[in-house]
Amino acid sequence: MRFRGPLAQSYPAAVALVVCALIPFLLVTAGIFPLAPVISHSLGMGRGALDLTIAMSDAAYAFGTVMAVQLAVHLPGRRMLLVYVGAFAVAAVLAAWAPTAPVFVAAFVAEGLCTSLMLIAAVPALVTGWPPSRMPWTAMIMNLCIFGAVAIGPTVGGLQATAGSWRPLFWGVAVIAVLALLLAVLTFEDQAPQDPTAPWDLVALVLAGGGCAAAFFGATRLGGDVPAASLAPLLAGVAMVVALVVHQYRTPRPLMPVRQLASTFPVTGLLIALCASAAAFALMEVTLVTLQPQSTPGHTALLFLPEFGAAVATAVLFGALLRTRFTPVLAFGGLVMLAAAAATLTGVATGGDARVAVGSGLLGLGVGASVAPALFLAGFSLRSAQIQRVVALIELLRGVAAFLVAPVLLFLATTVGSTADGVHAVTALCLVLAVGGGLLAGAVFVLGRGRLQTPDLEQWMGEGEPAWDSPPVLARLRRAREHR
Repeated sequence: MRFRGPLAQSYPAAVALVVCALIPFLLVTAGIFPLAPVISHSLGMGRGALDLTIAMSDAAYAFGTVMAVQLAVHLPGRRMLLVYVGAFAVAAVLAAWAPTAPVFVAAFVAEGLCTSLMLIAAVPALVTGWPPSRMPWTAMIMNLCIFGAVAIGPTVGGLQATAGSWRPLFWGVAVIAVLALLLAVLTFEDQAPQDPTAPWDLVALVLAGGGCAAAFFGATRLGGDVPAASLAPLLAGVAMVVALVVHQYRTPRPLMPVRQLASTFPVTGLLIALCASAAAFALMEVTLVTLQPQSTPGHTALLFLPEFGAAVATAVLFGALLRTRFTPVLAFGGLVMLAAAAATLTGVATGGDARVAVGSGLLGLGVGASVAPALFLAGFSLRSAQIQRVVALIELLRGVAAFLVAPVLLFLATTVGSTADGVHAVTALCLVLAVGGGLLAGAVFVLGRGRLQTPDLEQWMGEGEPAWDSPPVLARLRRAREHR
Protein backbone atom coordinates (compact mmCIF):
# COMPACT_ATOMS: atom_id res chain seq x y z
CA MET A 1 0.00 0.00 0.00
CA ARG A 2 1.42 3.37 -1.06
CA PHE A 3 1.62 6.19 1.45
CA ARG A 4 -0.67 9.14 0.74
CA GLY A 5 -0.54 12.32 2.75
CA PRO A 6 -3.69 13.41 4.60
CA LEU A 7 -3.68 16.74 2.73
CA ALA A 8 -3.01 15.31 -0.74
CA GLN A 9 -6.35 16.62 -2.03
CA SER A 10 -6.19 19.99 -0.27
CA TYR A 11 -5.73 22.97 -2.58
CA PRO A 12 -4.80 25.38 0.27
CA ALA A 13 -2.11 22.93 1.42
CA ALA A 14 -0.73 22.66 -2.13
CA VAL A 15 -0.63 26.45 -2.34
CA ALA A 16 1.09 26.70 1.04
CA LEU A 17 3.74 24.22 -0.12
CA VAL A 18 4.53 26.29 -3.21
CA VAL A 19 4.60 29.52 -1.18
CA CYS A 20 6.97 28.06 1.43
CA ALA A 21 9.19 26.49 -1.23
CA LEU A 22 9.63 29.53 -3.48
CA ILE A 23 9.41 32.71 -1.44
CA PRO A 24 12.35 32.32 1.02
CA PHE A 25 15.30 32.13 -1.38
CA LEU A 26 13.85 34.55 -3.93
CA LEU A 27 13.25 37.08 -1.16
CA VAL A 28 16.78 36.68 0.20
CA THR A 29 18.32 36.93 -3.27
CA ALA A 30 16.67 40.31 -3.82
CA GLY A 31 17.30 41.47 -0.27
CA ILE A 32 20.90 40.41 0.24
CA PHE A 33 22.44 43.57 -1.25
CA PRO A 34 21.83 45.84 1.79
CA LEU A 35 22.95 42.96 4.02
CA ALA A 36 26.22 42.40 2.13
CA PRO A 37 28.42 44.56 4.40
CA VAL A 38 27.00 42.89 7.51
CA ILE A 39 27.50 39.36 6.12
CA SER A 40 31.01 40.16 4.88
CA HIS A 41 32.08 41.49 8.29
CA SER A 42 30.43 38.65 10.21
CA LEU A 43 32.02 35.85 8.17
CA GLY A 44 35.28 37.55 7.27
CA MET A 45 34.47 37.45 3.56
CA GLY A 46 35.64 40.04 1.08
CA ARG A 47 32.91 41.75 -0.92
CA GLY A 48 34.21 40.08 -4.08
CA ALA A 49 33.89 36.63 -2.52
CA LEU A 50 30.34 37.35 -1.38
CA ASP A 51 29.37 38.67 -4.81
CA LEU A 52 30.77 35.51 -6.38
CA THR A 53 28.78 33.39 -3.90
CA ILE A 54 25.57 35.18 -4.85
CA ALA A 55 26.39 34.76 -8.55
CA MET A 56 27.03 31.02 -8.19
CA SER A 57 23.80 30.64 -6.24
CA ASP A 58 21.94 32.37 -9.07
CA ALA A 59 23.74 30.15 -11.59
CA ALA A 60 22.69 27.07 -9.60
CA TYR A 61 19.10 28.32 -9.68
CA ALA A 62 19.20 28.65 -13.47
CA PHE A 63 20.86 25.25 -13.94
CA GLY A 64 18.44 23.54 -11.55
CA THR A 65 15.53 24.07 -13.94
CA VAL A 66 17.16 21.78 -16.52
CA MET A 67 18.30 19.27 -13.92
CA ALA A 68 14.79 19.06 -12.44
CA VAL A 69 13.23 18.17 -15.80
CA GLN A 70 15.86 15.52 -16.46
CA LEU A 71 15.28 13.89 -13.07
CA ALA A 72 11.48 14.06 -13.46
CA VAL A 73 11.74 12.03 -16.67
CA HIS A 74 13.39 9.08 -14.94
CA LEU A 75 12.44 9.34 -11.24
CA PRO A 76 9.12 9.65 -9.32
CA GLY A 77 8.36 13.36 -9.14
CA ARG A 78 6.77 13.57 -5.71
CA ARG A 79 9.48 11.48 -4.09
CA MET A 80 12.09 13.75 -5.62
CA LEU A 81 10.21 16.78 -4.33
CA LEU A 82 10.65 15.41 -0.81
CA VAL A 83 14.37 15.11 -1.49
CA TYR A 84 14.57 18.65 -2.84
CA VAL A 85 12.65 20.19 0.06
CA GLY A 86 14.65 18.18 2.59
CA ALA A 87 17.93 19.30 1.03
CA PHE A 88 16.70 22.89 0.99
CA ALA A 89 15.82 22.72 4.69
CA VAL A 90 19.30 21.41 5.54
CA ALA A 91 20.96 24.07 3.38
CA ALA A 92 18.83 26.82 4.95
CA VAL A 93 19.80 25.74 8.48
CA LEU A 94 23.47 25.58 7.53
CA ALA A 95 23.36 29.03 5.90
CA ALA A 96 21.77 30.56 9.01
CA TRP A 97 24.16 28.79 11.40
CA ALA A 98 27.30 29.10 9.23
CA PRO A 99 30.27 29.75 11.54
CA THR A 100 32.66 30.19 8.62
CA ALA A 101 32.57 31.53 5.09
CA PRO A 102 32.97 28.12 3.35
CA VAL A 103 29.89 26.73 5.11
CA PHE A 104 27.84 29.76 4.12
CA VAL A 105 29.04 29.60 0.51
CA ALA A 106 28.16 25.92 0.09
CA ALA A 107 24.79 26.31 1.82
CA PHE A 108 23.73 29.41 -0.11
CA VAL A 109 24.62 27.90 -3.48
CA ALA A 110 22.69 24.75 -2.49
CA GLU A 111 19.67 26.91 -1.61
CA GLY A 112 19.66 28.36 -5.12
CA LEU A 113 19.82 24.91 -6.71
CA CYS A 114 17.12 23.43 -4.48
CA THR A 115 14.75 26.35 -5.07
CA SER A 116 14.63 25.80 -8.82
CA LEU A 117 14.33 22.05 -8.32
CA MET A 118 11.31 22.67 -6.07
CA LEU A 119 9.89 25.19 -8.53
CA ILE A 120 9.87 22.75 -11.44
CA ALA A 121 8.62 19.86 -9.29
CA ALA A 122 5.83 21.65 -7.40
CA VAL A 123 4.46 24.49 -9.54
CA PRO A 124 3.28 22.52 -12.61
CA ALA A 125 1.34 20.16 -10.36
CA LEU A 126 -0.39 23.15 -8.78
CA VAL A 127 -1.27 24.52 -12.22
CA THR A 128 -2.68 21.34 -13.79
CA GLY A 129 -3.81 19.32 -10.77
CA TRP A 130 -6.93 21.32 -9.91
CA PRO A 131 -10.15 22.37 -11.69
CA PRO A 132 -10.07 25.33 -14.11
CA SER A 133 -11.96 27.44 -11.57
CA ARG A 134 -8.82 27.43 -9.41
CA MET A 135 -6.56 28.68 -12.20
CA PRO A 136 -6.98 32.46 -11.57
CA TRP A 137 -6.02 31.91 -7.93
CA THR A 138 -3.07 29.77 -8.95
CA ALA A 139 -1.85 32.40 -11.41
CA MET A 140 -2.16 35.14 -8.80
CA ILE A 141 -0.31 33.08 -6.18
CA MET A 142 2.50 32.15 -8.59
CA ASN A 143 2.92 35.81 -9.46
CA LEU A 144 3.13 36.74 -5.78
CA CYS A 145 5.51 33.87 -4.96
CA ILE A 146 8.04 34.69 -7.65
CA PHE A 147 7.73 38.42 -8.24
CA GLY A 148 6.14 39.53 -4.99
CA ALA A 149 9.01 37.89 -3.10
CA VAL A 150 11.56 39.69 -5.27
CA ALA A 151 9.70 42.99 -4.83
CA ILE A 152 9.65 42.79 -1.03
CA GLY A 153 13.28 41.65 -0.88
CA PRO A 154 14.95 45.10 -0.77
CA THR A 155 12.57 46.22 1.98
CA VAL A 156 13.11 43.14 4.16
CA GLY A 157 16.87 43.18 3.56
CA GLY A 158 17.12 46.89 4.33
CA LEU A 159 15.18 46.61 7.57
CA GLN A 160 17.31 43.65 8.64
CA ALA A 161 20.49 45.57 7.82
CA THR A 162 19.27 48.41 10.05
CA ALA A 163 19.20 45.94 12.93
CA GLY A 164 22.88 45.15 12.23
CA SER A 165 22.42 41.38 11.92
CA TRP A 166 21.78 39.06 9.01
CA ARG A 167 21.15 35.75 10.79
CA PRO A 168 17.53 36.36 11.94
CA LEU A 169 16.44 36.65 8.30
CA PHE A 170 18.24 33.44 7.39
CA TRP A 171 16.84 31.62 10.42
CA GLY A 172 13.41 32.74 9.27
CA VAL A 173 14.15 31.15 5.91
CA ALA A 174 15.17 27.95 7.70
CA VAL A 175 11.90 27.84 9.67
CA ILE A 176 9.86 28.26 6.48
CA ALA A 177 11.98 25.55 4.81
CA VAL A 178 11.16 23.09 7.59
CA LEU A 179 7.47 24.01 7.24
CA ALA A 180 7.76 23.32 3.49
CA LEU A 181 9.17 19.89 4.26
CA LEU A 182 6.25 19.16 6.57
CA LEU A 183 3.80 20.26 3.88
CA ALA A 184 5.57 18.11 1.28
CA VAL A 185 4.97 15.07 3.50
CA LEU A 186 1.35 15.98 4.28
CA THR A 187 0.48 16.58 0.59
CA PHE A 188 2.47 13.61 -0.74
CA GLU A 189 0.84 11.55 -3.46
CA ASP A 190 3.11 9.15 -5.31
CA GLN A 191 3.47 9.38 -9.07
CA ALA A 192 5.36 7.44 -11.69
CA PRO A 193 8.32 8.83 -13.66
CA GLN A 194 7.35 10.62 -16.86
CA ASP A 195 9.30 8.45 -19.32
CA PRO A 196 11.89 6.02 -17.91
CA THR A 197 12.74 4.84 -21.45
CA ALA A 198 13.94 8.30 -22.51
CA PRO A 199 17.70 8.81 -22.85
CA TRP A 200 19.64 10.85 -20.32
CA ASP A 201 20.49 14.13 -22.03
CA LEU A 202 23.98 14.63 -20.68
CA VAL A 203 24.75 17.21 -23.37
CA ALA A 204 21.94 19.43 -22.08
CA LEU A 205 23.13 19.09 -18.48
CA VAL A 206 26.74 19.93 -19.36
CA LEU A 207 25.77 22.92 -21.50
CA ALA A 208 23.34 24.25 -18.88
CA GLY A 209 25.66 23.73 -15.91
CA GLY A 210 28.84 24.88 -17.60
CA GLY A 211 27.16 27.77 -19.37
CA CYS A 212 25.47 29.19 -16.29
CA ALA A 213 28.56 28.82 -14.11
CA ALA A 214 30.92 30.40 -16.66
CA ALA A 215 28.60 33.25 -17.61
CA PHE A 216 27.76 34.23 -14.03
CA PHE A 217 31.38 33.93 -12.94
CA GLY A 218 32.49 36.17 -15.79
CA ALA A 219 29.79 38.75 -15.09
CA THR A 220 30.75 38.94 -11.42
CA ARG A 221 34.46 39.35 -12.18
CA LEU A 222 33.84 42.35 -14.42
CA GLY A 223 34.38 44.55 -11.40
CA GLY A 224 37.75 42.95 -10.58
CA ASP A 225 41.26 44.22 -11.19
CA VAL A 226 41.37 42.82 -14.72
CA PRO A 227 37.82 43.11 -16.10
CA ALA A 228 38.95 42.14 -19.62
CA ALA A 229 39.90 38.68 -18.31
CA SER A 230 36.26 38.06 -17.34
CA LEU A 231 35.04 38.42 -20.90
CA ALA A 232 36.25 34.97 -21.93
CA PRO A 233 34.15 32.99 -19.38
CA LEU A 234 31.24 35.41 -19.82
CA LEU A 235 31.09 35.00 -23.59
CA ALA A 236 31.82 31.26 -23.39
CA GLY A 237 28.98 30.81 -20.91
CA VAL A 238 26.50 32.73 -23.05
CA ALA A 239 27.59 30.69 -26.08
CA MET A 240 26.96 27.44 -24.16
CA VAL A 241 23.44 28.57 -23.17
CA VAL A 242 22.71 29.44 -26.81
CA ALA A 243 24.12 26.05 -27.84
CA LEU A 244 21.78 24.42 -25.31
CA VAL A 245 18.73 26.05 -26.93
CA VAL A 246 19.92 24.98 -30.40
CA HIS A 247 20.57 21.45 -29.14
CA GLN A 248 17.09 21.23 -27.65
CA TYR A 249 15.59 22.48 -30.91
CA ARG A 250 17.41 19.85 -32.98
CA THR A 251 17.37 16.77 -30.76
CA PRO A 252 14.56 14.23 -31.41
CA ARG A 253 13.59 13.82 -27.74
CA PRO A 254 14.37 17.11 -26.01
CA LEU A 255 14.07 17.90 -22.34
CA MET A 256 12.53 21.28 -23.19
CA PRO A 257 10.16 21.75 -26.15
CA VAL A 258 12.04 24.50 -27.98
CA ARG A 259 10.76 23.49 -31.42
CA GLN A 260 7.14 23.37 -30.23
CA LEU A 261 7.52 26.80 -28.64
CA ALA A 262 8.62 28.32 -31.94
CA SER A 263 5.20 29.81 -32.74
CA THR A 264 3.76 33.30 -32.36
CA PHE A 265 2.37 33.31 -28.81
CA PRO A 266 5.30 31.53 -27.08
CA VAL A 267 7.93 33.60 -28.88
CA THR A 268 6.05 36.78 -27.99
CA GLY A 269 5.82 35.71 -24.37
CA LEU A 270 9.48 34.69 -24.20
CA LEU A 271 10.66 38.02 -25.59
CA ILE A 272 8.53 39.92 -23.07
CA ALA A 273 9.72 37.77 -20.15
CA LEU A 274 13.42 38.08 -21.00
CA CYS A 275 13.40 41.83 -21.65
CA ALA A 276 11.23 42.58 -18.61
CA SER A 277 13.35 40.47 -16.25
CA ALA A 278 16.63 41.92 -17.48
CA ALA A 279 15.41 45.52 -17.28
CA ALA A 280 13.67 45.12 -13.90
CA PHE A 281 16.58 43.49 -12.05
CA ALA A 282 19.09 45.95 -13.48
CA LEU A 283 16.92 48.92 -12.48
CA MET A 284 16.47 47.57 -8.96
CA GLU A 285 20.17 46.91 -8.43
CA VAL A 286 21.44 50.18 -9.89
CA THR A 287 18.97 52.06 -7.67
CA LEU A 288 20.16 50.18 -4.57
CA VAL A 289 23.82 50.79 -5.47
CA THR A 290 23.17 54.49 -6.02
CA LEU A 291 21.26 54.93 -2.76
CA GLN A 292 23.72 52.99 -0.57
CA PRO A 293 26.19 55.82 0.13
CA GLN A 294 23.53 58.52 0.50
CA SER A 295 20.80 56.76 2.48
CA THR A 296 20.50 54.41 5.43
CA PRO A 297 19.35 50.81 4.75
CA GLY A 298 16.15 51.40 6.70
CA HIS A 299 15.28 54.51 4.74
CA THR A 300 15.96 52.74 1.43
CA ALA A 301 13.78 49.85 2.60
CA LEU A 302 10.83 52.18 3.04
CA LEU A 303 11.38 53.73 -0.39
CA PHE A 304 11.03 50.27 -1.96
CA LEU A 305 7.72 49.47 -0.24
CA PRO A 306 5.70 50.79 -3.24
CA GLU A 307 7.33 48.09 -5.38
CA PHE A 308 5.79 45.35 -3.26
CA GLY A 309 2.39 47.05 -3.12
CA ALA A 310 2.39 47.41 -6.90
CA ALA A 311 3.43 43.77 -7.35
CA VAL A 312 0.49 42.66 -5.18
CA ALA A 313 -1.91 44.83 -7.19
CA THR A 314 -0.73 43.45 -10.53
CA ALA A 315 -0.92 39.88 -9.21
CA VAL A 316 -4.58 40.44 -8.32
CA LEU A 317 -5.20 42.05 -11.71
CA PHE A 318 -3.57 39.11 -13.47
CA GLY A 319 -5.79 36.67 -11.63
CA ALA A 320 -8.85 38.69 -12.66
CA LEU A 321 -7.83 38.85 -16.33
CA LEU A 322 -6.50 35.31 -16.77
CA ARG A 323 -9.74 33.88 -18.17
CA THR A 324 -10.25 36.81 -20.51
CA ARG A 325 -8.53 37.66 -23.80
CA PHE A 326 -6.50 40.47 -22.26
CA THR A 327 -3.51 38.52 -20.88
CA PRO A 328 -1.29 39.64 -23.82
CA VAL A 329 -2.40 43.24 -23.27
CA LEU A 330 -1.36 43.01 -19.61
CA ALA A 331 2.04 41.61 -20.58
CA PHE A 332 2.70 44.44 -23.05
CA GLY A 333 1.44 46.93 -20.48
CA GLY A 334 4.05 45.64 -18.05
CA LEU A 335 6.81 46.62 -20.47
CA VAL A 336 5.28 50.09 -20.72
CA MET A 337 5.42 50.40 -16.93
CA LEU A 338 9.06 49.25 -16.91
CA ALA A 339 9.90 51.87 -19.52
CA ALA A 340 8.24 54.48 -17.30
CA ALA A 341 10.22 53.17 -14.32
CA ALA A 342 13.48 53.50 -16.26
CA ALA A 343 12.61 57.05 -17.29
CA THR A 344 11.73 57.97 -13.70
CA LEU A 345 14.84 56.41 -12.14
CA THR A 346 17.20 58.08 -14.62
CA GLY A 347 17.64 60.93 -12.13
CA VAL A 348 17.84 58.77 -9.00
CA ALA A 349 21.44 59.90 -8.33
CA THR A 350 20.36 63.51 -7.89
CA GLY A 351 16.60 63.18 -7.34
CA GLY A 352 14.69 63.03 -4.10
CA ASP A 353 12.81 60.32 -2.23
CA ALA A 354 9.63 60.85 -4.23
CA ARG A 355 11.40 59.90 -7.45
CA VAL A 356 12.67 56.66 -5.92
CA ALA A 357 9.28 55.76 -4.45
CA VAL A 358 7.46 56.42 -7.72
CA GLY A 359 10.12 54.55 -9.68
CA SER A 360 9.96 51.53 -7.38
CA GLY A 361 6.17 51.48 -7.68
CA LEU A 362 6.37 51.53 -11.47
CA LEU A 363 8.99 48.80 -11.26
CA GLY A 364 6.62 46.59 -9.27
CA LEU A 365 3.80 47.24 -11.72
CA GLY A 366 6.04 46.43 -14.66
CA VAL A 367 7.58 43.18 -13.52
CA GLY A 368 4.35 41.90 -11.98
CA ALA A 369 2.30 42.63 -15.09
CA SER A 370 4.76 41.35 -17.68
CA VAL A 371 6.65 38.20 -16.71
CA ALA A 372 3.95 35.91 -15.28
CA PRO A 373 1.43 36.70 -18.06
CA ALA A 374 4.21 36.11 -20.60
CA LEU A 375 4.87 32.69 -19.07
CA PHE A 376 1.21 31.76 -19.41
CA LEU A 377 1.22 33.00 -23.02
CA ALA A 378 3.74 30.27 -23.73
CA GLY A 379 2.24 27.61 -21.47
CA PHE A 380 -1.30 27.86 -22.84
CA SER A 381 0.02 27.48 -26.39
CA LEU A 382 1.19 23.89 -25.80
CA ARG A 383 -0.43 20.81 -24.33
CA SER A 384 -0.85 20.98 -20.57
CA ALA A 385 1.41 17.94 -20.14
CA GLN A 386 4.29 20.10 -21.37
CA ILE A 387 3.89 22.81 -18.74
CA GLN A 388 6.77 21.57 -16.58
CA ARG A 389 9.20 21.70 -19.51
CA VAL A 390 7.89 25.08 -20.66
CA VAL A 391 8.40 26.57 -17.19
CA ALA A 392 11.89 25.06 -17.05
CA LEU A 393 12.99 26.64 -20.33
CA ILE A 394 11.54 30.06 -19.55
CA GLU A 395 12.95 30.12 -16.02
CA LEU A 396 16.38 29.08 -17.31
CA LEU A 397 16.48 31.86 -19.92
CA ARG A 398 14.78 34.38 -17.63
CA GLY A 399 17.24 33.62 -14.85
CA VAL A 400 20.18 34.08 -17.18
CA ALA A 401 18.73 37.34 -18.50
CA ALA A 402 17.85 38.74 -15.08
CA PHE A 403 20.93 37.75 -13.10
CA LEU A 404 23.44 38.24 -15.93
CA VAL A 405 22.42 41.60 -17.39
CA ALA A 406 22.28 43.38 -14.02
CA PRO A 407 25.99 42.93 -13.06
CA VAL A 408 27.09 43.82 -16.58
CA LEU A 409 25.12 47.07 -16.47
CA LEU A 410 26.31 47.79 -12.93
CA PHE A 411 29.89 47.46 -14.15
CA LEU A 412 29.05 49.95 -16.86
CA ALA A 413 27.61 52.33 -14.26
CA THR A 414 30.92 52.38 -12.36
CA THR A 415 33.04 53.03 -15.45
CA VAL A 416 31.07 55.81 -17.18
CA GLY A 417 32.22 59.13 -15.69
CA SER A 418 30.42 60.26 -12.54
CA THR A 419 27.80 58.34 -10.62
CA ALA A 420 25.05 60.36 -12.25
CA ASP A 421 26.46 59.59 -15.71
CA GLY A 422 26.66 55.88 -14.92
CA VAL A 423 23.10 55.76 -13.60
CA HIS A 424 21.87 57.63 -16.65
CA ALA A 425 23.63 55.16 -18.97
CA VAL A 426 22.24 52.09 -17.20
CA THR A 427 18.68 53.38 -16.96
CA ALA A 428 18.82 54.46 -20.61
CA LEU A 429 19.81 50.91 -21.57
CA CYS A 430 16.98 49.53 -19.42
CA LEU A 431 14.61 51.88 -21.22
CA VAL A 432 15.90 50.55 -24.54
CA LEU A 433 15.41 46.97 -23.29
CA ALA A 434 11.81 47.64 -22.26
CA VAL A 435 10.82 49.65 -25.33
CA GLY A 436 12.83 47.56 -27.80
CA GLY A 437 11.55 44.32 -26.29
CA GLY A 438 7.98 45.57 -26.51
CA LEU A 439 8.37 46.65 -30.13
CA LEU A 440 10.03 43.38 -31.11
CA ALA A 441 7.42 41.27 -29.31
CA GLY A 442 4.66 43.38 -30.85
CA ALA A 443 6.13 42.85 -34.31
CA VAL A 444 6.25 39.09 -33.75
CA PHE A 445 2.63 39.15 -32.56
CA VAL A 446 1.35 41.21 -35.49
CA LEU A 447 3.42 39.51 -38.20
CA GLY A 448 2.39 36.15 -36.78
CA ARG A 449 -1.28 37.03 -37.21
CA GLY A 450 -1.76 36.94 -33.47
CA ARG A 451 -5.13 37.91 -32.10
CA LEU A 452 -6.54 38.31 -28.65
CA GLN A 453 -8.20 35.06 -27.58
CA THR A 454 -9.97 33.81 -24.49
CA PRO A 455 -8.08 30.72 -23.24
CA ASP A 456 -10.10 27.52 -23.21
CA LEU A 457 -8.94 26.28 -19.83
CA GLU A 458 -11.42 23.40 -19.80
CA GLN A 459 -9.88 22.07 -23.01
CA TRP A 460 -6.32 22.70 -21.81
CA MET A 461 -6.78 20.99 -18.45
CA GLY A 462 -9.41 18.40 -19.36
CA GLU A 463 -8.32 17.22 -22.80
CA GLY A 464 -4.73 18.38 -22.57
CA GLU A 465 -4.94 20.36 -25.80
CA PRO A 466 -3.64 23.95 -26.23
CA ALA A 467 -5.89 26.60 -24.73
CA TRP A 468 -5.72 28.76 -27.84
CA ASP A 469 -4.42 28.82 -31.37
CA SER A 470 -0.86 30.05 -31.80
CA PRO A 471 -0.08 30.71 -35.48
CA PRO A 472 3.40 30.03 -36.93
CA VAL A 473 6.00 32.75 -36.48
CA LEU A 474 5.77 35.39 -39.25
CA ALA A 475 2.59 33.74 -40.57
CA ARG A 476 1.49 36.99 -42.22
CA LEU A 477 4.72 37.26 -44.24
CA ARG A 478 4.61 33.60 -45.17
CA ARG A 479 1.07 33.92 -46.42
CA ALA A 480 1.95 37.01 -48.48
CA ARG A 481 4.86 35.12 -50.03
CA GLU A 482 2.62 32.18 -50.93
CA HIS A 483 0.21 34.52 -52.80
CA ARG A 484 2.93 35.98 -54.98
